[in-house]
Amino acid sequence: MSEATAPAAGGKSAGSQGSASKSAAAIDRAKAAGRKALVAYLPAGYPDKQTAIDAAIAVARNGADIIEIGIPYSDPVMDGAVIQAATTQALANGFRVADVFDVVAAVTAQTDAAVLVMTYWNPVLRMGVDEFSRRLAEAGGAGLITPDLIPDEAEEWFAASDKYGLDRVFLVAPSSTPERVAMTVQATRGFVYAVSIMGVTGARASVSSAAEAVVAAAHEAGAERVCVGLGVSKPEHVREIAAYADGVIVGTALVAALRDGGVPAVGELTRELSTAFAPATPTTSTGA
Repeated sequence: MSEATAPAAGGKSAGSQGSASKSAAAIDRAKAAGRKALVAYLPAGYPDKQTAIDAAIAVARNGADIIEIGIPYSDPVMDGAVIQAATTQALANGFRVADVFDVVAAVTAQTDAAVLVMTYWNPVLRMGVDEFSRRLAEAGGAGLITPDLIPDEAEEWFAASDKYGLDRVFLVAPSSTPERVAMTVQATRGFVYAVSIMGVTGARASVSSAAEAVVAAAHEAGAERVCVGLGVSKPEHVREIAAYADGVIVGTALVAALRDGGVPAVGELTRELSTAFAPATPTTSTGA
């Protein structure tokens, strides 16, 4: 990695600042309990701000270790139809970027989950990277997941995240070259987000066979914590991914549950997904 693309002074890899990283600490707590971490995504402001807060609290209380709060955006490049519809509704209902800090503060005040904000980079730029970072830290947020920001262009984010002690979660994908994976691992703090497929978010019948290779590449590049997202929607997906990843990210299925059944449905699905980490109980015969 050249000096031009390296993290700012103090920036280290996903595994080297575990004690300073809220999301890394959450993954490590799950590991100490003998399981992998469950990461849950929900959009801020959907269907309204208070319900979004209630839903996030419900997922935390039903087994989610890390919560991603997504900022609704008018021109998403990674979101599938379900999440696009939800964020469009949130925007139509008057959601503003500053509202995300209220959501994060409410969730961190009432749960022990690490709360990350997932956002495209433009809303952060519009507010100001330092200002956004300061307000996120004051709200108790763990950091940012930035799907359209690459380490090469993140110098200002490196500085702000170091200044305020925030995690910076970058993405790797099946198309990432070994050089790109190494750069991303070095720039990340918290965990590396492994995209299991080339495409947008959405529930799928099966997990891409590429996911395991993406995780292995990140681990080989030095990442201590790698979580898999895109296409995860069922307990069997969770069990499959848990065999090789450090965490499992679920988004679309939870948003659909919130749409169809409200907060109780989100909590119930989270509970089902979190219990999938538990090893199967062997069946014993009592004989004739």
